[in-house]
Amino acid sequence: MPTTVGVRELKNHTSRIIRAVREDLSEYVVTLRGEPVAVLRPLTEEEVQRLRQVEIDTAVEEIKALAQEVASAWTSEKSGVELIAEQRR
Repeated sequence: MPTTVGVRELKNHTSRIIRAVREDLSEYVVTLRGEPVAVLRPLTEEEVQRLRQVEIDTAVEEIKALAQEVASAWTSEKSGVELIAEQRR
């Protein structure tokens, strides 16, 4: 059975509550004016992996968009690799 915690108590004891969630796998029902509004619980390993994959997918999409932007603005007849190789000589 999850512990009930009001918003004010959550604000005042955030570190302690988060530590209990992480270390003791505790669950809390957060209330606002006595009404439940959220559940604070530990993430499952599957949820952690899914969130990491979303971060990776987002980063890859941003890199692809940047690559397209650079490619569309590229004016040199030489590739970026060729220009860098010339600078290294």
